[in-house]
Amino acid sequence: MSVKLNVRQVGDVTVVDVAGRITLGEGSSALRDAIRDLVGKGQKKILLNLGDVSYIDSSGIGELVSGFTSVTNSGGTLKLLNLTKRVQDLLQITKLYTVFDVHDSEVSAIRSFK
Repeated sequence: MSVKLNVRQVGDVTVVDVAGRITLGEGSSALRDAIRDLVGKGQKKILLNLGDVSYIDSSGIGELVSGFTSVTNSGGTLKLLNLTKRVQDLLQITKLYTVFDVHDSEVSAIRSFK
């Protein structure tokens, strides 16, 4: 199963619900294209909901970092929501957990953009 993305607006925050596997190839390029598209449309507040991500590889982690960088460089903010234990462990091992603003609740994550 590859990655599925569902983009929705909650106020002025764009929430991207990600499900499946973020891996080299289709999964990471779908995520990259979605983030690039949002930045291109001027979206400044992006929340990636990773609650249904079953697996992420180093390429997927690279896409998260690249997405974070492109959103930040365009003057926006990218935050992460609902990390699975596996993704959370991976971000801690790679020392990226401190780079991202990570939330467990969508309500508190959306509030944090204010």
